[in-house]
Amino acid sequence: MFKPRQPVPALSVPTVDGGTWTIGEQKPRNFTLIVFYRGLHCPICRGYLTELNRLHDEFVARGVNVIGISGDTAERAAQTVTDWKLPNLTIGYGLPIDEARAWGLYVSTSRGKTSLGIEEPALFSEPGIFLLRPDGTLYFAIVQTMPFSRPHFSEMLTAIDFVLKNDYPARGEA
Repeated sequence: MFKPRQPVPALSVPTVDGGTWTIGEQKPRNFTLIVFYRGLHCPICRGYLTELNRLHDEFVARGVNVIGISGDTAERAAQTVTDWKLPNLTIGYGLPIDEARAWGLYVSTSRGKTSLGIEEPALFSEPGIFLLRPDGTLYFAIVQTMPFSRPHFSEMLTAIDFVLKNDYPARGEA
């Protein structure tokens, strides 16, 4: 696992809007927020990304670029945007399992259909949140083994306000 204040692994994924999102091309004023989510099959991800979509403009106002990324196929990612009503978010897809592991994400195997009635992929990554400085170094990370009990995006906005006001350094590099 990489440490705060150190460069993160390279990452480039196709996006539902037909583009390609690449870390090295991000030029945020303050941060890039990467939200790795489990995929279309996950009802908790649905609520989580809906909250992020609602608060998207608040992140942008603070100089934060935002993307949600999963290992889903193009079709499932497009269905995610449509079914979950995520017009504000950039959604990347096709995250390879080896890249998920390089980011320190946990990987799970399918247990069949979820409560949404959607089949889980054979392998998929569990959630992770990464906040990067404009130079591509890690500022903040949360990696989870389960889909439950994720940090609230409204609390992240408050934390970002504090960080920017106080020039608070990244922690946990020792």
